[in-house]
Amino acid sequence: MPALSTLLYAESRLRRAMHAAALLIFAGIVIAGSMPGARAEVGEYASGLVLHSLAYASLATLWFLGSSGSGLQRALKAVLAIALMGAIDEGVQHFLPYRSGTVHDWLVDVSAATVAATLLAMLVARLPMPDALRPAPVRPR
Repeated sequence: MPALSTLLYAESRLRRAMHAAALLIFAGIVIAGSMPGARAEVGEYASGLVLHSLAYASLATLWFLGSSGSGLQRALKAVLAIALMGAIDEGVQHFLPYRSGTVHDWLVDVSAATVAATLLAMLVARLPMPDALRPAPVRPR
């Protein structure tokens, strides 16, 4: 469990890297999804529901791990970030003649993020921050 605690309570440099990774992966999703025929090819292996769920649950996990605050605060940050990312993705698709942006896909994105972030928040509640990572208490003068 120490490795899990280290991941759940990462130092700020690692948290920034997780947010950067989430944004890079999101950019890759939008770019790949904008290529004519790319979605149809991937669709042979997994349905849109599965693809959206896995992609956005993974992005929510990275965003949660990259955030600070209580488990609930981190979960809310992750879900809000994914809601925005999903809206951007669907908005881009709306303007492509060979794709269609749908509210249904956005709801799948947000639902997957909510499930992932809720599970992580529950895990944070069960695994308190290691003493080595706790900030030093402020002593009154």
